[in-house]
Amino acid sequence: MSLRIIATGGTFDKHYDELTGKLGFAESHLPAVLARTRMTVPFELEQLPLLDSLDMKDADRARVLASCRAAPEKAVVIVHGTDTMRDTAGVLGAAALGQTIVLTGAMIPYEIANSDALFNLGFATAAAQILPAGVYVAMNGQVFAWDKVTKNRAAGVFQPL
Repeated sequence: MSLRIIATGGTFDKHYDELTGKLGFAESHLPAVLARTRMTVPFELEQLPLLDSLDMKDADRARVLASCRAAPEKAVVIVHGTDTMRDTAGVLGAAALGQTIVLTGAMIPYEIANSDALFNLGFATAAAQILPAGVYVAMNGQVFAWDKVTKNRAAGVFQPL
């Protein structure tokens, strides 16, 4: 089995600017993250424009859908911002592509101490290899069907609807 990993940005890929004290985007962390994982599953990394998911528009979701449609791999992991992850999952779920698509992200950027990014990515890559075709969200050690999940902003976790 081979795996496609699509980077779209989100907190996972944000960088901390020490001069301004703000988070923003530069290069994706995913090449270094994937090297660190020592994953032996063949994979292709596709980097789309890195966005905060609150800035994603319909055209951005259409680009994610087009990438999934064009992917020859049956297993796809999408690194996405958590705020609108379910919206993008809804677009993919409605398309019924016949692939196993797992969206994941992070509440704390990869480069910040105690980030959940590496765990969530590893968890999502495992889930994408064993779940049946469909669209899922993998966060906080749980897998949810795309239409049965919500982000609990107060608790900072995903949970079933």
